[in-house]
Amino acid sequence: MKAKTPSDSRTTMTDLVLPSETNPLNNLFGGELLARMDRAASIAARRHSRRVCVTASVNHVAFNRAVPLGSVVTVEATISRAFKSSMEIFIDVWIEDRESGNRTKANEAIYTFVAVDETGRPIEVAPVVPETDLEKERFAAALRRKQLSLVLAGKMKPHEATELKALFD
Repeated sequence: MKAKTPSDSRTTMTDLVLPSETNPLNNLFGGELLARMDRAASIAARRHSRRVCVTASVNHVAFNRAVPLGSVVTVEATISRAFKSSMEIFIDVWIEDRESGNRTKANEAIYTFVAVDETGRPIEVAPVVPETDLEKERFAAALRRKQLSLVLAGKMKPHEATELKALFD
Protein backbone atom coordinates (compact mmCIF):
# COMPACT_ATOMS: atom_id res chain seq x y z
CA MET A 1 0.00 0.00 0.00
CA LYS A 2 1.46 3.35 -1.06
CA ALA A 3 2.24 5.80 1.75
CA LYS A 4 0.60 9.22 1.75
CA THR A 5 1.58 12.57 3.16
CA PRO A 6 -0.49 14.55 5.67
CA SER A 7 -1.14 17.16 2.97
CA ASP A 8 -2.96 14.47 0.94
CA SER A 9 -5.67 14.42 3.63
CA ARG A 10 -5.73 18.08 4.66
CA THR A 11 -9.27 19.33 5.01
CA THR A 12 -10.24 22.94 5.61
CA MET A 13 -13.77 24.02 6.50
CA THR A 14 -14.64 27.69 6.99
CA ASP A 15 -17.98 28.97 8.26
CA LEU A 16 -19.67 31.71 10.27
CA VAL A 17 -20.94 31.41 13.84
CA LEU A 18 -24.69 32.06 13.66
CA PRO A 19 -27.05 33.03 16.52
CA SER A 20 -28.70 29.59 16.64
CA GLU A 21 -25.26 28.01 17.34
CA THR A 22 -24.41 30.10 20.39
CA ASN A 23 -24.85 29.80 24.14
CA PRO A 24 -26.23 32.53 26.46
CA LEU A 25 -22.80 34.25 26.39
CA ASN A 26 -23.07 34.55 22.58
CA ASN A 27 -20.20 32.10 22.03
CA LEU A 28 -20.27 29.00 19.85
CA PHE A 29 -21.61 25.95 21.70
CA GLY A 30 -18.82 23.47 22.47
CA GLY A 31 -20.93 20.67 21.02
CA GLU A 32 -21.34 22.56 17.77
CA LEU A 33 -17.58 22.97 17.53
CA LEU A 34 -17.10 19.26 18.28
CA ALA A 35 -19.49 18.40 15.44
CA ARG A 36 -17.62 20.67 13.03
CA MET A 37 -14.31 19.09 14.04
CA ASP A 38 -15.79 15.59 13.66
CA ARG A 39 -16.97 16.36 10.12
CA ALA A 40 -13.59 17.79 9.08
CA ALA A 41 -11.76 14.83 10.63
CA SER A 42 -14.10 12.41 8.86
CA ILE A 43 -13.31 13.96 5.50
CA ALA A 44 -9.56 13.90 6.21
CA ALA A 45 -9.76 10.22 7.21
CA ARG A 46 -11.72 9.36 4.07
CA ARG A 47 -9.26 11.26 1.87
CA HIS A 48 -6.41 9.28 3.40
CA SER A 49 -8.04 5.85 3.29
CA ARG A 50 -10.50 6.26 0.40
CA ARG A 51 -12.90 4.23 2.58
CA VAL A 52 -15.86 4.91 4.82
CA CYS A 53 -14.44 5.96 8.19
CA VAL A 54 -16.03 6.04 11.62
CA THR A 55 -15.11 7.99 14.72
CA ALA A 56 -13.36 5.65 17.17
CA SER A 57 -12.50 8.21 19.85
CA VAL A 58 -12.08 11.83 20.71
CA ASN A 59 -8.69 11.68 22.39
CA HIS A 60 -8.16 15.32 23.25
CA VAL A 61 -10.05 18.59 23.01
CA ALA A 62 -8.77 21.95 24.19
CA PHE A 63 -11.29 24.79 24.29
CA ASN A 64 -8.67 27.51 24.75
CA ARG A 65 -10.65 30.46 23.42
CA ALA A 66 -14.31 31.28 23.13
CA VAL A 67 -15.57 31.61 19.57
CA PRO A 68 -17.90 34.64 19.51
CA LEU A 69 -21.08 35.11 17.51
CA GLY A 70 -20.32 36.32 13.99
CA SER A 71 -16.79 34.91 13.95
CA VAL A 72 -15.33 33.35 10.85
CA VAL A 73 -14.13 29.94 12.06
CA THR A 74 -11.77 27.68 10.14
CA VAL A 75 -11.36 24.03 11.10
CA GLU A 76 -8.27 22.32 9.65
CA ALA A 77 -7.95 18.55 9.95
CA THR A 78 -4.92 16.50 8.91
CA ILE A 79 -3.87 12.89 9.43
CA SER A 80 -0.97 12.84 11.86
CA ARG A 81 -0.36 9.08 11.78
CA ALA A 82 -1.94 5.88 10.50
CA PHE A 83 -1.75 2.56 12.26
CA LYS A 84 -3.23 -0.71 10.95
CA SER A 85 -6.81 0.46 10.35
CA SER A 86 -6.91 3.54 12.55
CA MET A 87 -5.84 7.07 11.81
CA GLU A 88 -5.08 9.86 14.23
CA ILE A 89 -6.35 13.20 12.99
CA PHE A 90 -5.05 16.45 14.45
CA ILE A 91 -7.49 19.35 14.25
CA ASP A 92 -6.67 23.06 14.55
CA VAL A 93 -9.42 25.65 14.95
CA TRP A 94 -8.75 29.25 13.91
CA ILE A 95 -10.70 32.47 14.41
CA GLU A 96 -10.32 35.26 11.88
CA ASP A 97 -10.26 38.85 13.14
CA ARG A 98 -13.12 40.70 11.47
CA GLU A 99 -11.15 43.86 10.81
CA SER A 100 -7.54 42.80 10.20
CA GLY A 101 -8.15 39.33 8.78
CA ASN A 102 -5.45 37.92 11.09
CA ARG A 103 -6.02 34.37 12.24
CA THR A 104 -5.63 33.22 15.85
CA LYS A 105 -5.57 29.61 16.95
CA ALA A 106 -8.54 29.14 19.25
CA ASN A 107 -8.82 25.41 19.86
CA GLU A 108 -7.38 22.04 18.93
CA ALA A 109 -8.39 18.41 19.10
CA ILE A 110 -7.17 14.92 18.31
CA TYR A 111 -9.63 12.34 16.99
CA THR A 112 -9.13 8.71 16.00
CA PHE A 113 -11.00 7.28 13.03
CA VAL A 114 -11.11 3.72 11.72
CA ALA A 115 -11.53 2.81 8.06
CA VAL A 116 -14.14 0.10 7.48
CA ASP A 117 -15.24 -2.11 4.60
CA GLU A 118 -18.78 -2.59 3.29
CA THR A 119 -19.66 -4.81 6.25
CA GLY A 120 -18.31 -2.38 8.85
CA ARG A 121 -15.15 -4.35 9.59
CA PRO A 122 -11.85 -2.47 10.04
CA ILE A 123 -9.69 -2.40 6.94
CA GLU A 124 -6.00 -1.62 6.51
CA VAL A 125 -4.96 1.92 5.61
CA ALA A 126 -1.87 3.40 3.99
CA PRO A 127 0.98 4.62 6.19
CA VAL A 128 1.72 8.32 6.64
CA VAL A 129 5.01 9.94 5.67
CA PRO A 130 5.34 13.31 7.43
CA GLU A 131 7.16 16.09 5.58
CA THR A 132 7.28 19.26 7.69
CA ASP A 133 8.75 19.64 11.17
CA LEU A 134 5.25 20.02 12.66
CA GLU A 135 4.04 16.89 10.83
CA LYS A 136 7.07 14.94 12.09
CA GLU A 137 6.46 16.12 15.65
CA ARG A 138 2.78 15.13 15.53
CA PHE A 139 3.66 11.81 13.87
CA ALA A 140 6.08 10.86 16.66
CA ALA A 141 3.72 12.00 19.41
CA ALA A 142 0.87 9.94 17.92
CA LEU A 143 2.66 6.69 18.77
CA ARG A 144 3.16 7.81 22.38
CA ARG A 145 -0.53 8.74 22.63
CA LYS A 146 -1.55 5.37 21.18
CA GLN A 147 0.68 3.50 23.61
CA LEU A 148 -0.69 5.48 26.55
CA SER A 149 -4.23 4.73 25.44
CA LEU A 150 -3.46 1.01 25.14
CA VAL A 151 -1.79 0.91 28.57
CA LEU A 152 -4.73 2.70 30.19
CA ALA A 153 -7.16 0.31 28.50
CA GLY A 154 -5.18 -2.70 29.74
CA LYS A 155 -4.35 -3.78 26.18
CA MET A 156 -0.60 -3.18 26.56
CA LYS A 157 1.68 -3.75 29.50
CA PRO A 158 3.46 -0.59 30.67
CA HIS A 159 6.92 -2.09 30.08
CA GLU A 160 5.97 -2.70 26.42
CA ALA A 161 5.25 1.01 25.82
CA THR A 162 8.79 1.76 24.66
CA GLU A 163 8.03 5.23 23.28
CA LEU A 164 6.44 6.26 26.58
CA LYS A 165 9.27 4.80 28.62
CA ALA A 166 11.78 6.79 26.57
CA LEU A 167 10.20 10.00 27.86
CA PHE A 168 11.14 9.06 31.43
CA ASP A 169 14.55 7.45 30.93
